[in-house]
Amino acid sequence: MARWKARERHMRIELEKRPKVSALYSILSPFIAFALTIVFGGIMFALLGKNPVAALYSFFVEPLSEVWSLHELAIKAAPLILIGVGLSVCFRSNNWNIGAEGQFIMGAIAGSIFPVVFYEWQSPLMLPLMLLLGMVGGALFAAIPAFLKAHMNTNEILTSLMLVYVAQLFLDWLVRGPWRNPQGMNFPETRSFGVDAILPEMLASGRTHWGFAFAILAALAVWFMMRYTLRGFEITVLGQSERAGRFAGFSSRKMIWFSMLFSGALAGLAGISEVSGAIQQLRPVISPGYGFTAIIVAFLGRLNPLGIIAAGLVLALTYLGGEAAQLSIGVSDKVTRVFQGLLLFFVLSCDTLIHYRIRLVRERFAALKTDEAH
Repeated sequence: MARWKARERHMRIELEKRPKVSALYSILSPFIAFALTIVFGGIMFALLGKNPVAALYSFFVEPLSEVWSLHELAIKAAPLILIGVGLSVCFRSNNWNIGAEGQFIMGAIAGSIFPVVFYEWQSPLMLPLMLLLGMVGGALFAAIPAFLKAHMNTNEILTSLMLVYVAQLFLDWLVRGPWRNPQGMNFPETRSFGVDAILPEMLASGRTHWGFAFAILAALAVWFMMRYTLRGFEITVLGQSERAGRFAGFSSRKMIWFSMLFSGALAGLAGISEVSGAIQQLRPVISPGYGFTAIIVAFLGRLNPLGIIAAGLVLALTYLGGEAAQLSIGVSDKVTRVFQGLLLFFVLSCDTLIHYRIRLVRERFAALKTDEAH
């Protein structure tokens, strides 16, 4: 005897591409994401038993109240902007360089060869050579995932990310081993840089060095390239459709090399600028995570170099605010990372909802005919 048995209904969530993207919401998206970060940040402070208003004041207002803190803001924003601008070129060309942190470190190491190894040599050429070597070091380190993707079709997200740990361990080995300062009381650090190897300050009122100027100039140059040059058009076309780019005569393999080397060079320049201008020696840790935070900067700035300048200042403010909040309200430095993570989450969420709508789909399976034995 046969019996009909109906299967259960299922429901799933799908993202359906919108036929038209709202220009207004595209502009407002970063601001909405920032506002949501503030709201949920306040909730987080309340759950930690802190006054949300006082905590948010410590994070976003207190660091702007003194001249010296404005200089510190520029110092922290400089590497974020430089790296973010380079990453924007990668991301817009559909090449996902996640290893800018490693390129930042390798640029700092390469640029420090002269002041550490040839420390007795003093010359006006010292600083230009350091900056050039820093860019070369970052670009060569980015060339590894570029080669693996272009010629072996390896996922550049994984390779560039794993190389970060190689760079970190290499730096740690250098400062504890062959490059350790013999007069440094056995601390893991190199010799302090000489006068000719230090990036000068821009203003007499504080510590802001010329790395911030490099960041602004790089952002303006990339904005011009993306808007007015054939190379910028090629980046946009290949990023949106590799097939269309091939029809236009553009090479996706050459674009892999260009975008990865370009972003690596800017990350390397950020690294040697940070070491030469702010730290003035190599240590086991020279970055609080600038290479990873710059990914947030790039997306918060909508992959637009001019927007990245503003986004870099905002994320630099979270670093300063985190330090201020540790002193004033006694929270952990991990709160800064939580803020940055919330900001990235809401930026990506807002962008996703601008381009897609959420749709609930009900699935009803056909009935099954089963045999039942007597």
